[in-house]
Amino acid sequence: MGLSIDDLANREGFTTAQKGKVSWLPEPERAARHFTVISVDDHIVEPPHTFEDRLPAALAARAPRVVEMADGTQTWVYEDQALPNVGFNAVVGRPVDEYSFEPTRFDQMRRGTWDIEARLADMDLNGVYASLCFPSFLPGFAGQRLQQLTTDPELALACVRAWNDWCIEEWCGSEPARMIPLQLPYLLDPEVAAAEVRRNADRGFRAMTFSEAPHLLGLPSLHSGHWDPLMQACAETGTVVCLHVGSSGTSPATAPDAPSDTIGVLFFGYAMFAAVDWLYSLLPVRFPDLQICLSEGGIGWVAGLLDRLDHVRKYDSMYGTWNDISDLTPAEVFRRNFWVCAIDDPSAFLQLEVIGAENVLVESDYPHADSTWPHTQTSLHRQLRGLDADTQAAITWRNASVLFEHPVPDAVQRDPDAY
Repeated sequence: MGLSIDDLANREGFTTAQKGKVSWLPEPERAARHFTVISVDDHIVEPPHTFEDRLPAALAARAPRVVEMADGTQTWVYEDQALPNVGFNAVVGRPVDEYSFEPTRFDQMRRGTWDIEARLADMDLNGVYASLCFPSFLPGFAGQRLQQLTTDPELALACVRAWNDWCIEEWCGSEPARMIPLQLPYLLDPEVAAAEVRRNADRGFRAMTFSEAPHLLGLPSLHSGHWDPLMQACAETGTVVCLHVGSSGTSPATAPDAPSDTIGVLFFGYAMFAAVDWLYSLLPVRFPDLQICLSEGGIGWVAGLLDRLDHVRKYDSMYGTWNDISDLTPAEVFRRNFWVCAIDDPSAFLQLEVIGAENVLVESDYPHADSTWPHTQTSLHRQLRGLDADTQAAITWRNASVLFEHPVPDAVQRDPDAY
């Protein structure tokens, strides 16, 4: 059962947070650095000027904009529709009992959520050398809102291009060594989308966010063949397809009257479901160079899934899906084409021999409730302490550096205090 994230955000009593209450924890000290770290799942809260002067003149008046509301909140307005959640769970630096889908104003968030210079300072406090940042509430994790809230495909494409221009020129351009550019996809035409990926690869993009389950957004499924031109472009350019939990616009849920905790517990579940769907779509078989990265789903489910893939392999002739299509088994294709991201998975590292250390990355999830900021270094030190130094380095930075073609200076490789 899936629950719309928009419905979830509007659910009365989802958290105990008092609406409008904002308080701040003491400013943290700089964390002790045990590792060089590349976080492959953080988030941008788009600042009000994101789209300014970035759309063609004929469309400029229709660009998304932030307005002040009579009740003191701020909201994005796009195509005459109010999208009130400017902060979407941007809660780092506040007490846990204030965590919710708010804040509703930019001054209710740490400046690092939306200002790149402040973000770099918060990365320094946390001991994160480099970061890949997903979009936030306005675009949706896969850029879907910019495209599905308008009936004008020209405007949709212009907004996608504007966000991507802002991301690579301002968000990543101010400190290219520290930020990994991630582009929004164009979802309304796979041929145009493929051309955009090739154009963006020439500009330095090495990653693209996409929906874990496009059929849940009302788009063609992964099994339809519809997305083949886009996935071929990603495979040919080395553009990593990044699938964030919730990028389908939904979250796993149990009974309608179950407490909210169940949704938090099950949030990882869509990563496992997405992995199976993408694997059996045969996209990574048709495009063996396709690289798929699953974010915020953890890694604790991976060993069990690999076991299950091998078990179901016994029934290939019954199902027929995998008959005569690959010399590799589903589990082998998973190990070749998929990367998974740890956030707080201490028991999973006991199964690393099964999961494969070369397939594991890490994240801090700044600025969301799941974030380990400002304790990412401490958390990783606790989880990885039983592993040898080379494996620790692979997981904390080297795998990400290779996957996203993002070099780390020799000095920083040797010494995480070097930046």
